[in-house]
Amino acid sequence: MAGKIDPCGACDARPNSVCSAIEDTDLARLAAAATSTRIEAGRSFINEGDPADSFFNMTGGTATLYKLLPDGRRQITGFARAGDFLGLAVSSTYAFSAEAIDTVRVCRFPRRKMMELLDDFPAMERRLLARASNELVAAQEQMLLLGRKTAKERVASFLLAQYSRTRKCAHDASPIDLPMTRSDIGDYLGLTIETVSRTFTRLRKDAVIELPSTDSVIITDHDQLLEMAEGSSS
Repeated sequence: MAGKIDPCGACDARPNSVCSAIEDTDLARLAAAATSTRIEAGRSFINEGDPADSFFNMTGGTATLYKLLPDGRRQITGFARAGDFLGLAVSSTYAFSAEAIDTVRVCRFPRRKMMELLDDFPAMERRLLARASNELVAAQEQMLLLGRKTAKERVASFLLAQYSRTRKCAHDASPIDLPMTRSDIGDYLGLTIETVSRTFTRLRKDAVIELPSTDSVIITDHDQLLEMAEGSSS
């Protein structure tokens, strides 16, 4: 029995996941319902339109969430990180696709087993409902971002969102991992790759951020970046 508890008890993503609603004494059942899977970079693990027969709890890595337009173009709708729970669907099929940006680790729950867990652990169901509500708010914010904000405001909002996802305390000056490409960021923000790159460069020159590498950023002036995101900076 102890061996079954270890995978969930030692999971770094658990504090930020819906699984945190499960008491330690019940982790063995949680672990028994899931299959841990490793997805290599560039591989899809959710495909839009496929039967929504599984849920995925991300425990490591970063994934791109996207929808395909009728002409074949891809519209990125978000980026998922450790702690995110994917696969909730209002219909019988997935409404989006998910592709690993880097090596992604997930716990896969068959729908039937997850439904049984939710019946027995209402705290977990409440946590999922709260997540769904947060995703609705995020979708509304994304509509505002795409419809009203300038390029600088969009990039600033994106950086703050990534900061809040990966930081446990305010004004943490350690680098934020950005494994997604500038092209992916542009797709998500409704900007060209050139505009994204120019905006990053301008923020660096204005000493708002540092760019230690192409896949990381350090926010050096959090207050200024927040003002930019809110449109209150000149």
